[in-house]
Amino acid sequence: MTDTAAPLLEEPNPFMRHVGAEMVDWGPDFVRFELPLAPFLMNRYEIPHGGVYASLLDTAMGYSGCYTGDADNKKLGMTLSMNVQFLSQPKGTKLIAEGRRTGGGKRTFFSEATITDETGEIIATGTGVFRYRG
Repeated sequence: MTDTAAPLLEEPNPFMRHVGAEMVDWGPDFVRFELPLAPFLMNRYEIPHGGVYASLLDTAMGYSGCYTGDADNKKLGMTLSMNVQFLSQPKGTKLIAEGRRTGGGKRTFFSEATITDETGEIIATGTGVFRYRG
């Protein structure tokens, strides 16, 4: 988590906005998104579709490596590979995705992310490799 409550420099990407995710914290090597659960996110079992988890993990991992602190100097990351582990189902009403850049270099970075709910239930985890664009 970031040490200061700096204003967020970007809105989530259009897809994340469309599903209702909100970026609530972003700083060097870290990001946090929150997504209230809604009926349109559910699968036939009435739990969130696995693609919701995968999308949240992918987005959190990508943003975690792209913070610059300067709205005019954006960094963009493109997913090269991603692994997802589905561990549980939510007990609460909100998904919380936290991504952390774990390493990398000038052109490629590595990241991991966890999805929990507001009860602390660990829902899914992911790891990924990303390439900086532009």
